[in-house]
Amino acid sequence: MQAAPFRRGIAGPGATLRAGAAYARRWLHFGAEALAAALSPSTYTAPVRAVAARQVCSSAWEILPGFVVVCALLSYVVMRIVSSTARDYGLSGYALDLFVRLLVLELIPLFVALFVALRSGTAIGTEVALMRVRGELDEAHRREGTGPLRAELLPRGIGTAAAVVALTAIGSLVALVMAYVGIYGLSRWGHGAYARAIGQVFEPMVMVGLGLKVALFAVAVGVIPVAASLGAPRELRSVSEAAPRGLVRLFVTLALVEAASLALRYI
Repeated sequence: MQAAPFRRGIAGPGATLRAGAAYARRWLHFGAEALAAALSPSTYTAPVRAVAARQVCSSAWEILPGFVVVCALLSYVVMRIVSSTARDYGLSGYALDLFVRLLVLELIPLFVALFVALRSGTAIGTEVALMRVRGELDEAHRREGTGPLRAELLPRGIGTAAAVVALTAIGSLVALVMAYVGIYGLSRWGHGAYARAIGQVFEPMVMVGLGLKVALFAVAVGVIPVAASLGAPRELRSVSEAAPRGLVRLFVTLALVEAASLALRYI
């Protein structure tokens, strides 16, 4: 009598692990196909470029003024906190170094990835799930003469990934400008010392690590919401569940990438 509940208790985690492994295989397969297609010049036809451009505008350009204001305010607040803390401990000379390492290397890339995921990931996941339920991906395949990956899904992923990279670069630039203004004001006499301090932080290996992390963030934000929607059941009631499920998996992936980056840099 007690064997059945025991077997059900064992089968529950086993089924979860199998589902997770199946999703990981599907994600890796879709990501590999997307990367191969993105690196192929023949992919970038006029329709693909048009869809990717619209996605970049939706994910980055339309919210750029507000994003710049938020980054400036965040940079100012963090700069004041770091400066005050460093001064209290007699480490004022390290305030700029701490600020750049904390904000530019860690917070801004993660903030941008989360921001784009929340703004565009949910919408893309829901849209792809609806297209799959309605059979529009199959129609795109017949209409374009190519697979739905290149016709509909890849341009959205490329646009979202490009938005992550572009906003990260803009946010980092705004943070560096605010750091200079916060320390030296609007005068020019601090250019030399500021350039030397920034140069000491952005060593070649640090730049490589930052570029790799931003690239992984961009790929994750562009691929995971689509992959999660493609793996959802082809039923209308599953559409509302596809986007949240994809966001959860995306957040876990971003956390793992950030944790690995911190471990490699500081341990």
